[in-house]
Amino acid sequence: MWACVRRSDRLMRAVALVFGLALPFHSAHAGQEVVPPARVVSMNLCTDQLAMMLAAPGQLISVSHVARDPLISALAEEAAAYPVNHGGAEEIYLMRPDLVLAGVWGHDLTLSMLERLGLRVARIAPADRLSDIPDRIMEIGTLLGRAPQARAMAAAFQADLAALSDGIAGVEAEGDGAEGVGAAKVGAAGAGRPRLAIYNANGYTTGTETLGGDIIRAAGFDNIAGEMGLAYGGALPLELLVMAAPDMVLTGTAYPGASRAEEIMTHPAIAALNAAGTLRGRGDADWVCGTIRVLDAVRTLAARRAALPPTTSEAAQ
Repeated sequence: MWACVRRSDRLMRAVALVFGLALPFHSAHAGQEVVPPARVVSMNLCTDQLAMMLAAPGQLISVSHVARDPLISALAEEAAAYPVNHGGAEEIYLMRPDLVLAGVWGHDLTLSMLERLGLRVARIAPADRLSDIPDRIMEIGTLLGRAPQARAMAAAFQADLAALSDGIAGVEAEGDGAEGVGAAKVGAAGAGRPRLAIYNANGYTTGTETLGGDIIRAAGFDNIAGEMGLAYGGALPLELLVMAAPDMVLTGTAYPGASRAEEIMTHPAIAALNAAGTLRGRGDADWVCGTIRVLDAVRTLAARRAALPPTTSEAAQ
């Protein structure tokens, strides 16, 4: 096995010599200014979007191909202006980047190969909570040499989230005396809060201890996944969903064409819940990545909450 690894190293170094792609990168030393990268390639949907928001003109030279998918990318239209990559080591290396942005999951062999060839690779963890988003903004901004812009964006995000949370908490306080919430404390379960279920392909539901779970809380709902013991998400049988009788069900948007995995989202039992006053459908792309666009998801969901009839406990107030 080690012989194969050594041969792979020699092959890739030979490619580098043939194409003349010596790509040194600057590292930080005491008293030495770090030169911002001039050619940045992103190969992860969430780093794509943060980089598009923060990069200087001409600094970002490629994003992943999924950045153009409007069902999962909140910046699909903006991504059309960038060349795309498919996460291949050879294609990325030949772009001559001085920084590669990637996620922490997947592409391990590709990233290891790029690092052995001397490329600077930054693995960015996903934002699992709303409170993680300012940190991710600052992380990407610092890597791009755009810390002032990132600081301003992170501060605006926190202020907007606090304003949204305070507004929703004010509405709740009129019904059950709930305290206000801010960026550090996003909602809390309480009497009168409507109950919501996310129901996606294969019956997958979003857990309470996730970014989606925080969006649900911030919008003024309780997530029934908590009742089911699915803190981090998982498959929710349709029978349990119907028995739980949530006040709202949100389903993902199906891709064109037939998919048995997605058929469950249009099951007659879901339609029956809708007939009882439950709403369906959501802007999937705003929920996927920890960027400022999650605020749009909170606003949209909060507006749907306001349109719901009073819950049983609310009506009793």
